[in-house]
Amino acid sequence: MKTKADAASPNPDGSMTLSGHLRELRRRILVCVVLLLVVFGVCLAFAPRIVTLLTDMGTRYAYVYVYIAPQELLLVYLNVALVAALMLCFPVLAYEAYAFCSPGLKAKERRYTIGALFAGTLCFLLGAAFAYFISLPFMLRFLIQFTADVDVAASISIDQYVSFLLTVFIIFGLVFELPVVSVLLTALGVIQPAWLVKGRRVMIVVIFFLAAVITPPDVVSQIMLALPMMALYELSILLSRAVGRAKAQAAA
Repeated sequence: MKTKADAASPNPDGSMTLSGHLRELRRRILVCVVLLLVVFGVCLAFAPRIVTLLTDMGTRYAYVYVYIAPQELLLVYLNVALVAALMLCFPVLAYEAYAFCSPGLKAKERRYTIGALFAGTLCFLLGAAFAYFISLPFMLRFLIQFTADVDVAASISIDQYVSFLLTVFIIFGLVFELPVVSVLLTALGVIQPAWLVKGRRVMIVVIFFLAAVITPPDVVSQIMLALPMMALYELSILLSRAVGRAKAQAAA
Protein backbone atom coordinates (compact mmCIF):
# COMPACT_ATOMS: atom_id res chain seq x y z
CA MET A 1 0.00 0.00 0.00
CA LYS A 2 1.49 3.39 -1.03
CA THR A 3 1.83 6.15 1.51
CA LYS A 4 1.50 9.86 0.78
CA ALA A 5 5.27 10.16 0.66
CA ASP A 6 5.44 7.38 -1.91
CA ALA A 7 2.76 9.05 -4.02
CA ALA A 8 4.72 12.33 -4.06
CA SER A 9 8.04 10.68 -4.96
CA PRO A 10 9.21 10.34 -8.59
CA ASN A 11 8.25 7.27 -10.57
CA PRO A 12 10.92 4.68 -11.42
CA ASP A 13 11.30 6.20 -14.91
CA GLY A 14 12.12 9.61 -13.39
CA SER A 15 8.73 11.19 -14.03
CA MET A 16 6.84 12.87 -11.18
CA THR A 17 3.40 11.88 -9.93
CA LEU A 18 0.46 14.30 -9.93
CA SER A 19 0.78 14.95 -6.21
CA GLY A 20 4.49 15.59 -6.71
CA HIS A 21 3.73 18.16 -9.40
CA LEU A 22 1.23 19.87 -7.12
CA ARG A 23 3.75 19.99 -4.28
CA GLU A 24 6.34 21.44 -6.62
CA LEU A 25 3.86 24.02 -7.94
CA ARG A 26 2.85 25.05 -4.43
CA ARG A 27 6.48 25.45 -3.37
CA ARG A 28 7.35 27.63 -6.35
CA ILE A 29 4.23 29.78 -5.96
CA LEU A 30 5.10 30.26 -2.28
CA VAL A 31 8.61 31.39 -3.23
CA CYS A 32 7.19 33.89 -5.74
CA VAL A 33 4.61 35.28 -3.31
CA VAL A 34 7.12 35.71 -0.45
CA LEU A 35 9.63 37.37 -2.76
CA LEU A 36 6.99 39.73 -4.15
CA LEU A 37 5.86 40.75 -0.66
CA VAL A 38 9.41 41.44 0.50
CA VAL A 39 10.37 43.41 -2.60
CA PHE A 40 7.04 45.25 -2.53
CA GLY A 41 7.78 46.38 1.03
CA VAL A 42 11.21 47.66 -0.01
CA CYS A 43 9.79 49.42 -3.08
CA LEU A 44 7.06 51.01 -0.97
CA ALA A 45 9.75 52.61 1.19
CA PHE A 46 11.28 54.13 -1.96
CA ALA A 47 7.93 54.98 -3.59
CA PRO A 48 8.10 58.72 -2.76
CA ARG A 49 11.48 58.95 -4.51
CA ILE A 50 10.16 57.06 -7.54
CA VAL A 51 7.10 59.31 -7.75
CA THR A 52 9.36 62.37 -7.47
CA LEU A 53 11.46 61.01 -10.34
CA LEU A 54 8.32 60.63 -12.46
CA THR A 55 6.86 64.03 -11.58
CA ASP A 56 10.16 65.73 -12.42
CA MET A 57 9.53 64.79 -16.06
CA GLY A 58 6.43 66.96 -16.12
CA THR A 59 7.83 69.70 -13.88
CA ARG A 60 10.27 70.58 -16.68
CA TYR A 61 7.24 71.61 -18.76
CA ALA A 62 5.46 73.53 -15.97
CA TYR A 63 3.12 70.74 -14.88
CA VAL A 64 1.57 71.32 -11.45
CA TYR A 65 0.24 68.31 -9.55
CA VAL A 66 -2.65 67.97 -7.10
CA TYR A 67 -4.49 65.13 -5.43
CA ILE A 68 -8.24 65.37 -5.03
CA ALA A 69 -8.95 62.56 -2.58
CA PRO A 70 -7.40 61.95 0.84
CA GLN A 71 -6.15 58.47 -0.11
CA GLU A 72 -5.05 59.33 -3.65
CA LEU A 73 -1.35 59.86 -2.96
CA LEU A 74 -1.17 56.69 -0.86
CA LEU A 75 -2.74 54.69 -3.69
CA VAL A 76 -0.20 56.16 -6.10
CA TYR A 77 2.61 54.98 -3.83
CA LEU A 78 1.07 51.51 -3.66
CA ASN A 79 0.65 51.27 -7.44
CA VAL A 80 4.18 52.45 -8.11
CA ALA A 81 5.60 50.05 -5.55
CA LEU A 82 3.63 47.14 -7.03
CA VAL A 83 4.78 47.84 -10.59
CA ALA A 84 8.39 48.27 -9.45
CA ALA A 85 8.24 45.03 -7.45
CA LEU A 86 6.86 43.09 -10.42
CA MET A 87 9.60 44.43 -12.68
CA LEU A 88 12.37 43.65 -10.19
CA CYS A 89 11.01 40.18 -9.43
CA PHE A 90 10.30 39.25 -13.03
CA PRO A 91 13.61 37.39 -13.59
CA VAL A 92 12.97 35.20 -10.55
CA LEU A 93 9.29 34.71 -11.42
CA ALA A 94 10.24 33.74 -14.97
CA TYR A 95 12.88 31.33 -13.69
CA GLU A 96 10.42 29.65 -11.32
CA ALA A 97 7.93 29.21 -14.17
CA TYR A 98 10.66 27.84 -16.44
CA ALA A 99 12.02 25.49 -13.76
CA PHE A 100 8.55 24.05 -13.20
CA CYS A 101 7.93 23.49 -16.91
CA SER A 102 11.46 22.49 -17.99
CA PRO A 103 11.17 18.75 -17.20
CA GLY A 104 8.48 18.51 -19.90
CA LEU A 105 10.51 20.39 -22.51
CA LYS A 106 12.94 19.03 -25.05
CA ALA A 107 16.54 20.27 -25.09
CA LYS A 108 15.86 22.54 -28.10
CA GLU A 109 12.74 23.94 -26.49
CA ARG A 110 14.69 24.66 -23.29
CA ARG A 111 17.27 26.66 -25.28
CA TYR A 112 14.54 28.61 -27.04
CA THR A 113 12.76 29.32 -23.77
CA ILE A 114 15.88 30.53 -21.98
CA GLY A 115 16.82 32.73 -24.93
CA ALA A 116 13.31 34.14 -25.18
CA LEU A 117 13.21 34.96 -21.45
CA PHE A 118 16.56 36.72 -21.54
CA ALA A 119 15.85 38.61 -24.77
CA GLY A 120 12.29 39.39 -23.69
CA THR A 121 13.47 40.96 -20.43
CA LEU A 122 16.08 43.03 -22.26
CA CYS A 123 13.58 44.19 -24.91
CA PHE A 124 11.02 45.16 -22.26
CA LEU A 125 13.62 47.30 -20.49
CA LEU A 126 14.63 48.86 -23.81
CA GLY A 127 10.98 49.69 -24.51
CA ALA A 128 10.54 51.31 -21.10
CA ALA A 129 13.78 53.27 -21.59
CA PHE A 130 12.61 54.41 -25.04
CA ALA A 131 9.37 55.65 -23.49
CA TYR A 132 11.17 57.44 -20.64
CA PHE A 133 13.88 59.20 -22.66
CA ILE A 134 12.17 59.79 -26.02
CA SER A 135 8.41 59.29 -26.22
CA LEU A 136 7.17 60.65 -22.89
CA PRO A 137 9.11 63.95 -22.94
CA PHE A 138 7.72 64.63 -26.41
CA MET A 139 4.18 63.68 -25.35
CA LEU A 140 4.24 65.78 -22.18
CA ARG A 141 5.66 68.82 -23.94
CA PHE A 142 3.11 68.56 -26.75
CA LEU A 143 0.11 68.10 -24.44
CA ILE A 144 0.99 71.01 -22.14
CA GLN A 145 1.18 73.38 -25.13
CA PHE A 146 -2.61 73.33 -25.41
CA THR A 147 -2.80 75.55 -22.32
CA ALA A 148 -0.73 78.30 -23.95
CA ASP A 149 -3.64 79.79 -25.93
CA VAL A 150 -6.35 79.50 -23.26
CA ASP A 151 -6.72 80.82 -19.74
CA VAL A 152 -6.69 77.38 -18.12
CA ALA A 153 -4.24 76.28 -15.42
CA ALA A 154 -2.77 72.80 -15.80
CA SER A 155 -3.31 71.27 -12.36
CA ILE A 156 -2.84 67.57 -13.01
CA SER A 157 -4.16 64.83 -10.76
CA ILE A 158 -1.13 62.92 -9.50
CA ASP A 159 -3.03 59.65 -9.82
CA GLN A 160 -3.95 60.28 -13.46
CA TYR A 161 -0.44 61.50 -14.28
CA VAL A 162 1.37 58.51 -12.78
CA SER A 163 -1.17 56.09 -14.26
CA PHE A 164 -0.55 57.65 -17.67
CA LEU A 165 3.23 57.22 -17.32
CA LEU A 166 3.02 53.64 -16.04
CA THR A 167 0.62 52.72 -18.85
CA VAL A 168 3.01 54.12 -21.44
CA PHE A 169 5.95 52.27 -19.87
CA ILE A 170 4.11 48.96 -19.94
CA ILE A 171 2.77 49.45 -23.48
CA PHE A 172 6.17 50.31 -24.93
CA GLY A 173 7.79 47.46 -23.01
CA LEU A 174 5.32 44.98 -24.47
CA VAL A 175 5.57 46.43 -27.97
CA PHE A 176 9.35 45.96 -27.92
CA GLU A 177 8.72 42.24 -27.40
CA LEU A 178 7.57 41.93 -31.04
CA PRO A 179 10.98 40.84 -32.45
CA VAL A 180 11.39 38.25 -29.69
CA VAL A 181 7.96 36.76 -30.36
CA SER A 182 8.59 36.70 -34.11
CA VAL A 183 11.97 34.99 -33.75
CA LEU A 184 10.59 32.44 -31.31
CA LEU A 185 7.61 31.58 -33.52
CA THR A 186 9.88 31.32 -36.57
CA ALA A 187 12.29 29.05 -34.71
CA LEU A 188 9.40 26.82 -33.67
CA GLY A 189 8.07 26.72 -37.23
CA VAL A 190 4.78 28.43 -36.39
CA ILE A 191 5.30 31.28 -38.86
CA GLN A 192 7.40 31.84 -41.97
CA PRO A 193 9.36 35.03 -42.84
CA ALA A 194 7.51 35.20 -46.17
CA TRP A 195 4.22 35.53 -44.28
CA LEU A 196 5.51 38.60 -42.44
CA VAL A 197 6.62 40.21 -45.70
CA LYS A 198 3.34 39.42 -47.45
CA GLY A 199 1.30 40.83 -44.57
CA ARG A 200 3.26 44.08 -44.25
CA ARG A 201 0.53 46.34 -45.70
CA VAL A 202 -2.16 44.79 -43.56
CA MET A 203 0.05 45.06 -40.48
CA ILE A 204 0.54 48.81 -41.03
CA VAL A 205 -3.22 49.28 -40.76
CA VAL A 206 -3.40 46.94 -37.77
CA ILE A 207 -0.53 48.76 -36.04
CA PHE A 208 -2.21 52.16 -36.33
CA PHE A 209 -5.49 50.65 -35.16
CA LEU A 210 -3.84 49.06 -32.13
CA ALA A 211 -1.98 52.27 -31.37
CA ALA A 212 -5.30 54.13 -31.37
CA VAL A 213 -6.89 51.58 -29.07
CA ILE A 214 -4.19 51.02 -26.44
CA THR A 215 -2.80 54.56 -26.10
CA PRO A 216 -4.41 57.58 -24.42
CA PRO A 217 -6.85 59.39 -26.73
CA ASP A 218 -4.47 61.79 -28.45
CA VAL A 219 -2.88 61.63 -31.89
CA VAL A 220 0.65 62.22 -30.66
CA SER A 221 0.63 59.19 -28.36
CA GLN A 222 -0.74 57.07 -31.18
CA ILE A 223 1.95 58.17 -33.63
CA MET A 224 4.73 57.85 -31.05
CA LEU A 225 3.67 54.24 -30.52
CA ALA A 226 2.86 53.35 -34.13
CA LEU A 227 6.24 54.43 -35.54
CA PRO A 228 8.32 52.22 -33.22
CA MET A 229 5.91 49.34 -33.86
CA MET A 230 6.46 49.66 -37.60
CA ALA A 231 10.23 49.77 -37.13
CA LEU A 232 10.08 46.73 -34.84
CA TYR A 233 7.96 44.89 -37.39
CA GLU A 234 10.62 45.48 -40.04
CA LEU A 235 13.26 44.30 -37.58
CA SER A 236 11.16 41.20 -36.92
CA ILE A 237 11.19 40.41 -40.65
CA LEU A 238 14.99 40.67 -40.79
CA LEU A 239 15.47 38.51 -37.70
CA SER A 240 12.93 35.93 -38.91
CA ARG A 241 14.77 35.68 -42.22
CA ALA A 242 18.05 35.13 -40.38
CA VAL A 243 16.48 32.38 -38.24
CA GLY A 244 14.91 30.81 -41.34
CA ARG A 245 18.27 30.71 -43.12
CA ALA A 246 19.93 29.21 -40.05
CA LYS A 247 17.25 26.49 -39.87
CA ALA A 248 17.67 25.72 -43.57
CA GLN A 249 21.43 25.40 -43.23
CA ALA A 250 21.08 23.15 -40.20
CA ALA A 251 18.64 20.90 -42.06
CA ALA A 252 20.88 20.67 -45.13
